[in-house]
Amino acid sequence: MNHPILGQIQALRADLAPGDTAPALVTALADGTAPRSALAELAAQQHRIIRSDRRSLLLLASRTADRPVGAWFATLAEGESAALRTLPALGAAVGLGRDALESRPPLPGCQAYPHYLAWLALNGEPAAAAAALVANFAAWGGYCATVAQALRRRYGFSDEACGFFDFFAQPAPELEQQAADALGPDRLDGPTLDTAREYGLLLQAYEHLFWDTLGVIDA
Repeated sequence: MNHPILGQIQALRADLAPGDTAPALVTALADGTAPRSALAELAAQQHRIIRSDRRSLLLLASRTADRPVGAWFATLAEGESAALRTLPALGAAVGLGRDALESRPPLPGCQAYPHYLAWLALNGEPAAAAAALVANFAAWGGYCATVAQALRRRYGFSDEACGFFDFFAQPAPELEQQAADALGPDRLDGPTLDTAREYGLLLQAYEHLFWDTLGVIDA
């Protein structure tokens, strides 16, 4: 069922779309010129990010446990758990054992996104947070699809090693529909949409900071 809110989510996604210019690291991976050290750091930083985001989503689910959107947040948290299980294979492909994957120190530019999501989990307006999160999925998924293809073609990675990126490269329309269903049949009001756009712009900025931070890592 297409709720009016689905159109609002899609419009927000279009409004937040980052354009045709991919982050420098994504482009370098596509060209096969990015160092494996950047991939190793990406795997280690994502290990921290995924664990933090899972807790943040569970907190949002707890805050909205009496509303349908609570189950949607919980579903996202389950997805983070699934993504976490794919990281050891990526780590192994770039020379990181499980201990090394878990013990790399955090890079501030990479950890800004999960820190902001944790802030949203504590302080954000849940409906606006849900709309902002789902509106940003397409850009992240597109980058992951590009990276997954590059790792196979340029770096000779196995399907198992690409599993993390494959997981997030899945199209987002189903999650958009689920979010619309969870948020209800009514349209989001103006203030909530404005807040969602504010959240979305910051999430997008912190995601770009993640890629930019990794993009300056030398071989």
